[in-house]
Amino acid sequence: MFFWQRTKKNAPRPRGLDRLSTSLDANLHWFKADIFANDETIVYRRFKTKGTKPRDCVLIYADNMVKHEYLSQFVLRPLMEADLPKNLKGEEIADFLAEQVIQSDGSEFVYGYSEIGDKTMDGVGVILVDGCAVGIVVDAQGWAKRAISEPPSESVVRGPRQGFGEDLGVNISLVRLRLSSPNFKTKFLHVGTQSKTRVAILYLDNVTSMDLVSEVQRRIEQMKIDAVLDSGYIQEFIQDAPYSPFPTIGQTERPDVVAAKVLEGRVAVLVDGSPFALTMPYLLVEAFQANEDYYNHWISATFHRMVRYVSFFLTTSIPAIYIALINYHPQLIPTNLVISISASRKNVPFPGIVEIVVMGLVFEILREGGVRLPRPVGQAISIVGAIVLGEAAVSASLVSAPMIIVVGITGVAGFVVPSLHDLAVPIRLFLVLLASALGLYGFVFGAIAVVLLLSSMESFGVPYLSTMTTLVPEDVKDTVVRVPWWKMALRPRYLASKDRQRLQGQTRSKN
Repeated sequence: MFFWQRTKKNAPRPRGLDRLSTSLDANLHWFKADIFANDETIVYRRFKTKGTKPRDCVLIYADNMVKHEYLSQFVLRPLMEADLPKNLKGEEIADFLAEQVIQSDGSEFVYGYSEIGDKTMDGVGVILVDGCAVGIVVDAQGWAKRAISEPPSESVVRGPRQGFGEDLGVNISLVRLRLSSPNFKTKFLHVGTQSKTRVAILYLDNVTSMDLVSEVQRRIEQMKIDAVLDSGYIQEFIQDAPYSPFPTIGQTERPDVVAAKVLEGRVAVLVDGSPFALTMPYLLVEAFQANEDYYNHWISATFHRMVRYVSFFLTTSIPAIYIALINYHPQLIPTNLVISISASRKNVPFPGIVEIVVMGLVFEILREGGVRLPRPVGQAISIVGAIVLGEAAVSASLVSAPMIIVVGITGVAGFVVPSLHDLAVPIRLFLVLLASALGLYGFVFGAIAVVLLLSSMESFGVPYLSTMTTLVPEDVKDTVVRVPWWKMALRPRYLASKDRQRLQGQTRSKN
């Protein structure tokens, strides 16, 4: 109670209207006592203009957020050398300074205390002049930025090496370099009552449905949160089917992937401070597509895409099928293999369900430890730990050798489709539990349940299994098989509502 009373006593009195005052001292009082109270990173640089009647001015900025040389050379020096006409009053002073004195390519006027507070946190300089109730904002952002490099989570053998960083402006420019068209549009939003995080919505005006753009904008604007520190915040708020393990919003660190998605009629969302872009709608087929598929020959791309489908089946189904066969349907296994499995499990004290769950958990622990530790140490722990623990478990007859093989194939196959690796774990466990209870019938029932879930899902109004359940030839040219580029003349019909034509003129001749 004492702390609360003391806080109320020392709190600054309300300043009334949020409009700036014509008195420079009054403005500085409210900035120091209210807006920027107890913030020692805010700099107040006071100075005077030239002339017989110099005017008092102040430059306000956040330290380490601006380019000091820029402010000194193009803002402070011209203002200190300027001779303001005597007859200027009020907003006329701001007009004169912005048009004839300040040497900056970006400036605007602000009229309120809160607005100046928000602008200052964005890394700009604000100029206040005595006798003028208008603040002049000068762009001078100058914080440290990470150099453009290849994203570690999406490395390629062939293709661009550029990846997104944490600066929103740089990320937008990386996409714009690939879409040099006036139809490429960007909408900005601010999300978070405390962070005021800038969010950019990217789309092609002549391709993307405006209903989709409006829906994305509406969902983001409805977010009521104090801060957005990464694009994952927005992803959880606006995604469809939030309780499903399957993602309905894509994410990527690569500008070329974002450009390709936007060209198909999708919408991309970039968040300031995050290197991960969001793309929507996101369908199941996209999880098995890689940007490198479109840079290599279509035959090899098709083969690698089929490998991804097979790998996803292996990582989700192999443990359940193994449990069902050894517990309920050994007659379906060749005799020699049954004898070998029985011999290896002779001294194992635990049933197969316990083996698969425990070894799967150990594998995930090793993977998580390898990810969180520094890379050289993490790789050593993952490799050495898996070999040592696996060999020791088999030698101690705690786990059978075939189970080690099953868990190894399951884990490695999951890395082939990294975007679905996290959701493969709950699906795998779900199928294993059903298979341990009902055998292959349980596995089939579980697979049907997963398919029914996928069939009921949507992503921003588009069915989640679109292109995978259609018989239209044009819609299946980029699913399991990736046909040549000169065969994909049209964009997906469920996305590009304005212009489906991708190839101009006639397609390639068969001769």
